[in-house]
Amino acid sequence: MEMAYRDRWRAEIAELRRILAGFDLSEECKWGKPCYTTAGHNVVIIQGFKEYCALGFFQGALLKDPKKLLVQLGQVQAARVMKFTSAGEIAAKATTIKAYVREAVAAAKAGRKVETKARDLPVPEELADKFRRDARFKRAFEALTPGRQRGYLFHFSAAKQSATRVARIEKAMPAIFEGRGFLERR
Repeated sequence: MEMAYRDRWRAEIAELRRILAGFDLSEECKWGKPCYTTAGHNVVIIQGFKEYCALGFFQGALLKDPKKLLVQLGQVQAARVMKFTSAGEIAAKATTIKAYVREAVAAAKAGRKVETKARDLPVPEELADKFRRDARFKRAFEALTPGRQRGYLFHFSAAKQSATRVARIEKAMPAIFEGRGFLERR
């Protein structure tokens, strides 16, 4: 899997890597992206998006964020990202970035994690009906991790019309049988 928009953000990725090289972190390739870990804990990841390059903090919600640089993307509870649009911007904020990374490393080494709130999403009637008619599919869905189940429930429930919910369920079935999450099916 190739990191999205790698070519577009080549200079920014290089600048972030330069900054992160100063830490006692291991760089690994996870999800096709440079991911930095300590003692088996994910700390930060570099991600390319269409409009910006980001430094993602896996437990970013724990950080103090005095400069208000961390952004929550979507429905995630723990992760936060810093967005950048130029290598110059990253270089100018290097001291601040290092301070945030130091705090994230300390939190990881201490084993601190964001307390996630269980969000019980309702099971759409169309999915409940599919479960009643297909026990194998129900078992496959229940075998998914709670996060993967929530991802699908959120996606299915977001459709306003019943026909759309049914179509989304049908389209997701092969990935669910393979144990993949909603964002992993593409």
